[in-house]
Parts: sequence; structure tokens; C-alpha cells
Amino acid sequence: MCQKIINVLAVTSFAVSGAVVASGLYVYVNRDSIIDGVKSQIMESVTGSVGSGIASGALVPEVESPTADPSAQSF
Repeated sequence: MCQKIINVLAVTSFAVSGAVVASGLYVYVNRDSIIDGVKSQIMESVTGSVGSGIASGALVPEVESPTADPSAQSF
């Protein structure tokens, strides 16, 4: 009985180890496309937030009109 439990644990350990190796190999082989995908998602999110900020006027400072009387300016 104990031998069967140990055999099941050994097979399960082998399967998990194989899955880890296969996942690592997949990431290694496809690393360029994964990096390009992440870069494009980051660029879309950054340009989307900057573009919406400019469109809404959040990044454009307000400029006050100059006063007609130069003596009215306070320093």
C-alpha cells in the first residue's frame, strides 16, 4: 500500500517537473514575441493616457492674460 502512494507521488513529481521545464522552454523560445507584446501594451497605455490628458486639457497650463496696468503687478 505504501509503495503505491510513493509511486503516485513520484509520477506526480515527474509531471510537475516536466510542466515547469516545458513552460520555461516555451518562454525561452517565444521571449521576443512576449517582450514585443508587453512593449506594445505599455506604449498603448502610456500614449492613451497622455493623449486623453492633452485632449481634456489636463497637461496644458492655464495662462492668465497680462494686466493693462504694469503698476498693478505684485512681486
